Amino acid sequence: MGIGQGKTVTIVGAGLAGALLASSLAKLGFRVNVYERRGDPRRAGYSGGRSINLALSARGLWGLERVGLDKDILKHAIPMRGRMVHPAVAGAGLAFQPYSKDPGDAINSISRGGLNMALLDEAEKHDNVELFFNQRCLDVDMDHCRAVFQDDSNGPDGPIGTIESDLIIGTDGAFSAVRLKMMKSDRFEYSQTYLTHGYKELHIPPVEGGAFNGFAMDPSALHIWPRGSAMMIALPNIDKSFTCTLFWPFTGEHSFDQLRTAQDVEMFFKRWYPDAMPIMPTLVEDFLKNPTSSLVTVRCWPWVQNCRPMVVTGASPSEKGYGGRAVALMGDAAHAIVPFFGQGMNAAFEDVRVLCECLERHAGRSEHWLTDALDEYQALRKPNADAIARMAIDNFEEMRDKVGSRLFRARKKAEHLLHELMPGTLVPKYNLVSFSTVPYAEALRRGARLDRVLRVLILLAALIAAALVLAFVKIAAWYLLVAVIIAAWFAWDRWRYKRDTTA
Repeated sequence: MGIGQGKTVTIVGAGLAGALLASSLAKLGFRVNVYERRGDPRRAGYSGGRSINLALSARGLWGLERVGLDKDILKHAIPMRGRMVHPAVAGAGLAFQPYSKDPGDAINSISRGGLNMALLDEAEKHDNVELFFNQRCLDVDMDHCRAVFQDDSNGPDGPIGTIESDLIIGTDGAFSAVRLKMMKSDRFEYSQTYLTHGYKELHIPPVEGGAFNGFAMDPSALHIWPRGSAMMIALPNIDKSFTCTLFWPFTGEHSFDQLRTAQDVEMFFKRWYPDAMPIMPTLVEDFLKNPTSSLVTVRCWPWVQNCRPMVVTGASPSEKGYGGRAVALMGDAAHAIVPFFGQGMNAAFEDVRVLCECLERHAGRSEHWLTDALDEYQALRKPNADAIARMAIDNFEEMRDKVGSRLFRARKKAEHLLHELMPGTLVPKYNLVSFSTVPYAEALRRGARLDRVLRVLILLAALIAAALVLAFVKIAAWYLLVAVIIAAWFAWDRWRYKRDTTA
């Protein structure tokens, strides 16, 4: 008998997090009902054009492992072992930048739609899981743990039903209906921050033959066209196509607002993306047809709100599971982030596993064990969600601008060298985030520490150079200048370290 026996969970949202959560809770014995606003993607077909391709890495695989799907899902993914940087000048060479000193480290490109459908199939295998589609969440009663849904299967005037459960979990995305209701409660903190950039999805189809066996480009890399204030990326798909995503400002230079006609699109891509245009036969059609979407970071607190205990005549709360009921948030509903570290899905899958482990630790300890487990879950995950939100925004600057710099490439080589010399102590931030399950907040701190080591090495090199100069030019002003530089460096380093470790 599982720890969730006799308890019912309502999940609002059958996206990636909701579908994985359903299987994970079902394995613990909970009765799980999943309600999704959209139709069943396995029958209606997955809607593309707004979906950034996904990069599955260590944390996501850790979440999938709990339901035994990690190895099966990887069969439908393509490993990417580094970035392939495309210059703006036609004919200039490409530059490959490995993600890690270990050639076995890779992030895995996978279709969002394919993964979502696989997770729904897995959830449906459990007898204690039911999936309901075309169910729009109208309201959540925070006192009595009830959710109100309208059936839109036959139009917007469908029947309305109320569902009561022990736990309601909102996995319904960045614009969560569950969170919207929580926002109306006292002392709920919420913020959303938009980038000045948006994104648009494009397509590179397979080719006949070629150097990469049907792929138009090397499929073992994430391809990136950094252009200062903007960029394009391309991730390989299992059908040998590439999903491209533009990350451009909405207005201004190199922006979506500049391109309004087919001729505008053709001329602009010939100028800025000369090697991509020949392999994008539907470029103009895709650009003008596909939507331009925004990029938002959501922060909120608390993620859990306890409901009133239900009184059951003739039975103790612990026997019937009514000793503690709650409404909770997970994934993008709790902490939507921008996609530039490829961690949105991975963080959500990590949420799922952490919650299940908290439930197992607290099961049966008291009649309120369910809400105690949820309190631990939000306390563990909130600092890490804030940390990855910060790192994702920082990584945007790196991807769109710095990756094309020789100085940046030299710095990355130095990072990998230090990691090789001291693998247990000096680990690059990217490795900690993508190739481990070290908490995000710790990855942020350790990454800043490695940055500090690199700055110290640069200072030492500068001091050695200054000492050589002073050995030949014995002038008091030189000594004073060096002292001022050292003092300024320490002040700047202290400020930089504090900034880099603050989520």
